[in-house]
Amino acid sequence: MLTLLSLHSSFLPSLHSHPNPIPTQCLSKAHLSLTTTRRDKPVRTLARRLRCNAQLANFAPITSAAYGALLLGGGVFAYLRSGSKGSIFGGISGGALMAAAYYLMQSADTKGIGNAIGFGSAFLFASVFGIRFYNTKKLVPSGLLLVLSIGALAVFFSAYMQAKI
Repeated sequence: MLTLLSLHSSFLPSLHSHPNPIPTQCLSKAHLSLTTTRRDKPVRTLARRLRCNAQLANFAPITSAAYGALLLGGGVFAYLRSGSKGSIFGGISGGALMAAAYYLMQSADTKGIGNAIGFGSAFLFASVFGIRFYNTKKLVPSGLLLVLSIGALAVFFSAYMQAKI
């Protein structure tokens, strides 16, 4: 990382001549403040030239697959550990909903439906785990699953809104 930041700016194209300038919302404050000096002149570093190409909505299919696998695995684990029929039912239904969302996201015609199913089921599970966390105050498993559900909810919301625009 140190060698990347110490590159001389003459090796890199000018920021103003770049056809797609970097949107500042893609860079953190740490990246924006990284500068080095050359003969008492501030020189922009390579970190400033990095471009944010990926949008959160592009991760919706992989999020649905990973989140569905976690829900299914967690439900099976809870059933094997404590015999909870509610956990196995929730895990199977969550995994099935996420599998359906993933399948529908693969086609351009049904991508909006897949995003809506992912958003609705992530909202449902975020609500369930939020209530469980509020009642039990236990960080594991309710708090952890609440954070994962909110993360998945953010991805699906972003994908759904991007499809609408």
